Amino acid sequence: MIGTIDVSKCNAIERAIRTGIDSRLTFETTIREKDTLVAEFVGSVRGQKCILGSSLPLAKVLYAANISDWCSAVAIPVGGRCRDVAVPTSSREERGLTDYSSFGPPLLNQLNGSGIAAMVKKSNTVASLAQFVSALPHSGSVLHRFGTFGQVVCQLSTINRGLHKMANLSRQQPKLAAMSLPFSFLQRSGHPQASLVENCFLDEPLAMTLESELDENTRIGGWVETNIANPKYFQWAVTMSDSSEDDFGWGLSLGGFLRGPRKCNRFHVESFLNFNVGKKCKLQPGLLYAMDEGATQFSALIFRTSWSL
Repeated sequence: MIGTIDVSKCNAIERAIRTGIDSRLTFETTIREKDTLVAEFVGSVRGQKCILGSSLPLAKVLYAANISDWCSAVAIPVGGRCRDVAVPTSSREERGLTDYSSFGPPLLNQLNGSGIAAMVKKSNTVASLAQFVSALPHSGSVLHRFGTFGQVVCQLSTINRGLHKMANLSRQQPKLAAMSLPFSFLQRSGHPQASLVENCFLDEPLAMTLESELDENTRIGGWVETNIANPKYFQWAVTMSDSSEDDFGWGLSLGGFLRGPRKCNRFHVESFLNFNVGKKCKLQPGLLYAMDEGATQFSALIFRTSWSL
């Protein structure tokens, strides 16, 4: 719901709301009783402007091995994301209408190519460490980009605290970022002439999450993400929801994006209801108010449905 429409306002709406259809086909099998092999095919993703959809390419291959009760390992040859190797907590479950209320810190959803990870558990503390590598085209050459992801989760009573860090390092950048582990056998480039790059691909996002259970079904949680290389960058969200498996649930979320100490580049408030239709289908109507770049403001009525076979 907005007055006049122009290109900047249309872009602001697209940044706040991703319309369309998400479709994915996931195959999962158990190996050696404890290990898991997952293959995922993605047909279309919300936010794509092509309404006819696309083919069904292989998007992810993941193998998770449970070595012992306190140690596990993950290998991702294709389509690795930090979320795949992160310690699972209910705060990152997909419950809301927008990315702010559904997916947690953005660094968890970055596509990082291939990766390996290890996770250890002791008492109420879980830690994971992963190394990713991906190939990026750059001026007719290929950059090998390395990324290291680390996470520590502590559970105190009914409170979950999480700390996430992701450090990225390109093949051509000689200085090591914190927690970057560029193994020598991964530093080979198909185009040696690409050793000089004006803009280095150095990025160090750091995120922290906090979640608490108010009762059996009601949870309140939040996350913040900043960048060590650019401290003025700041994203945040706070979500309170009733994740009951009954017929009815609800949620409320606040979130924003800052690029300076006194400048709010993006802010949104959303509220939504959950109607569970059986165990396979969920309907979510909701209201959204968003402000983009301090100038564009609009309200929206959103409807989302999800189902699984």
